[in-house]
Amino acid sequence: MALIAALVAVFALFAPERAALGATTERIVTNRYSGVAIEGFDPVAYFTDAEAKRGLPDFEAAEAGAVWRFRNASNRDAFVANPEIYAPQFGGYDPVDMARGVAYAGNPRFFAVSGQRLYLFGREESRNAFAANPGKFLKDARGRWPALEKTLAQ
Repeated sequence: MALIAALVAVFALFAPERAALGATTERIVTNRYSGVAIEGFDPVAYFTDAEAKRGLPDFEAAEAGAVWRFRNASNRDAFVANPEIYAPQFGGYDPVDMARGVAYAGNPRFFAVSGQRLYLFGREESRNAFAANPGKFLKDARGRWPALEKTLAQ
């Protein structure tokens, strides 16, 4: 155990100054090994570019126990100032499945921006159903999220 602590300390000395460190969490959809949220896609790009774009390791921020990547410093700064706006709702879990009482990880390639909030979906069919009637799914998903969130590891 002491050897591991020593290696971590040595790594910290040589790590880039701006590198973001994040613990893995299941309350936000992340890579369990790296702690990178939503497969490294830039959450702000969904709003500014209306498409899924990968972020870069050069532009990272730690928020809510996850590492978020961005295409540029401007997107990173916007996210850090307002993570509640730019981070995917329900931690990146699919709101259609959430409405059914199931926490199913969203895929950053299947997304919708509705009511100035980002939603990720596990399947294209879920995104299409949501797009047809977001209010129907959001009402149920919001009602079920607090209980489901408690069941997810921290």
